[in-house]
Amino acid sequence: MPFNIDLHTHSFFSGDGVSSPEEMIASARRKGLHGFALTDHNTCKGIDYLIHKGLMREDGLPVDGFLIVPGVEVSTADGHLLCLGIMLPNMKGEPAAEVCREIHERGGLAVPAHPYDYFRAGIRESVIETLEIDAMEAFNAATTFQTCNTKAYDYAKRRALPMTAGSDAHHERALGTAYTVMELEELSLANVMRQIRCENRLVMQPLSRADKLRKTWNNWMRLRWRRNRKRMREEV
Repeated sequence: MPFNIDLHTHSFFSGDGVSSPEEMIASARRKGLHGFALTDHNTCKGIDYLIHKGLMREDGLPVDGFLIVPGVEVSTADGHLLCLGIMLPNMKGEPAAEVCREIHERGGLAVPAHPYDYFRAGIRESVIETLEIDAMEAFNAATTFQTCNTKAYDYAKRRALPMTAGSDAHHERALGTAYTVMELEELSLANVMRQIRCENRLVMQPLSRADKLRKTWNNWMRLRWRRNRKRMREEV
């Protein structure tokens, strides 16, 4: 049976996210998704929150037919790297190779996020060549230029890597713009983790111009808030 899973999303637990996990789940259900990976920037607080609220199970089974895949997007020293399937301590600023090793030691999967999109800290190909990765994000709906996705897809083909697609949504409205379709006997974290390593169908729709502008606006407001907070601390 096909299951639609968005493998790259952000909640308000990310510094630049907007929507609550509950809003994200409701939006995903309306759009026909069966689950998503919550990959907030450098934190797994959203996963802790979902487990506490009973919206996610620690045994990897869905809640009311909907599955949250634990994850995190790590801002490594070499660029952004998705960790899927596990929780990870904050490894911001660590070398990508070290983050990959930690992910694998904990039983997770390492997937470069929006590679070739150097405006958004994509890991460069020269570094990817040296990494033990499990799949390639071949389509990111929020990428700056679609040529970045084309290059990621072509690289995955050359290296015979499994491919994933995700919305990289930072607002519930953008969730499910792109996603990965997996053929599973039943929906569970263990089955999703196995299937990510296999060939899957990708739904590849880029974010609308409005959603991209919204994402840029949120990033600008976040940076402005941080600058103001820093200035206030310096004035005290």
